[in-house]
Amino acid sequence: MEQNTFEIGIQETDGDIQQKKKIAKKWCVEAKKVWQIAGPAILNAISLFSLEFVTAAFAGRLGDLELAAVSEVHNVIAGFVYGVMLGMASALATLCGQAVGAGQFNMLGVYLQRSWIITGFTSLLLTPMFVFTSPILKLLRQDKDISHLAGKYAIWIIPQMFAYALNFPMQKFLQSQSKVWFMAITSMGGLAVHVLLNWVLVVKVGWGLFGAAIAGNVSWWLLDIAQFVYIISGYFPEAWTGFSCLAFKSLTNFLKLSLASAIMVCLEFWYFTAVILMVGGFKNATTSVDAISICIGLQLWTLTVAYGFTSSTSVRVSNELGAGNPKAAKFSISVNVLISAVIGLVFSATILATKKEFPRLFTNEQHVIRETSKLVYILAAIMFLNGIQPVLLGVAVGAGWQLQVALISIGCYYGFGLPMGALLGYKFKFGVEGILSAMLAGSLLQTLFQFVIIARTSWHKQALQAEERVRTWGGEVENQSSPAIGKSCSMDS
Repeated sequence: MEQNTFEIGIQETDGDIQQKKKIAKKWCVEAKKVWQIAGPAILNAISLFSLEFVTAAFAGRLGDLELAAVSEVHNVIAGFVYGVMLGMASALATLCGQAVGAGQFNMLGVYLQRSWIITGFTSLLLTPMFVFTSPILKLLRQDKDISHLAGKYAIWIIPQMFAYALNFPMQKFLQSQSKVWFMAITSMGGLAVHVLLNWVLVVKVGWGLFGAAIAGNVSWWLLDIAQFVYIISGYFPEAWTGFSCLAFKSLTNFLKLSLASAIMVCLEFWYFTAVILMVGGFKNATTSVDAISICIGLQLWTLTVAYGFTSSTSVRVSNELGAGNPKAAKFSISVNVLISAVIGLVFSATILATKKEFPRLFTNEQHVIRETSKLVYILAAIMFLNGIQPVLLGVAVGAGWQLQVALISIGCYYGFGLPMGALLGYKFKFGVEGILSAMLAGSLLQTLFQFVIIARTSWHKQALQAEERVRTWGGEVENQSSPAIGKSCSMDS
């Protein structure tokens, strides 16, 4: 009797071991899928993010005025447009990702063309921002000389804005099909070309800021040409079948999802800008602005890495929902959150370990170093949170929750975080520490809300909604409703 009990115990133990091995294997398989997307996506994001830093570095060689002008344009005008374009293209990530999961490749090229139409028209609407950059900056009480030069530079880089309009939809088209290594390689190559062009045009030829603008325009358009040629060259026989008049159908619904996506992404970008502007309202704010700028600059660098997991999460979630695998979608979220959180923890630990040294990478002014060091614990907490938030953003994109998350961001960031920052910073005299703490509180509240939504979501229902979205948006209904239009207007590339 005792022997039988012992044998049963051994059997149960062996069963537990096998179960644990099965779970571990499942985690390893999913982690491999995540890194296959996130790794190249991180390289792509860092390369694109570095383009403006290269431009700023060469502008700095020309003088303080040129550097200030470039920084104003990139941070205020081009940064705003970049966020809008990237956000609007995120609608494509939802639709293409779910269509790929469902095996409905036939409409991916049409989705891409619809996105081009919308982002191209948006570019036309935003062009006056570049044309009137100088009066806009003067209205914001910026230095007149800086504003005047920034106005010229902004007009010179208008072609970059139209490059964004083509580039970001192509990124989402490729990303949804996990063709991320091509994106990474072309963006790294584009960065190398950008450095070379700046060296030739700015330093050797001596075209100054105009040369820097030309280098940026050429680099972005070379990226567009490379991606476009790749898409139409036969590598996507099912997804790209040529230009079609179907691209002009259902634009209203597509626009609604694009606008919701743009609002969701822009609210994230503008939160950082609002915090800097709030700190700039202090008396003798130079030191505070320098300190908060260093902190936010570091946050943006870590977010650039973390946004690789936005891509991996959106692709995995959208693909699995489109394929009718809700459990796999939920499991992928867990894996992405864990990996990204560990990376965020590493960033936090690094900042804490170098709290007296890292400010010296940005400044030699002792008062700025001291002020920045005071913020290190808040900054470390934000960096850890930055390891989680982008994953939740990817869930929203993959599942099509853009409008819902945008509303949460409005409440948490602008209804809670910024007013709390004003109270702590100005009313209760906590200064920059109070404002940054409020920023952390707003981000934490948003993260908690998103976790609650994810935990309470019926993923089976989400899979059914993805199936319905693919059916009504992709081919089955549209091709049946107007086959003649699709056929007669189609034009092989």
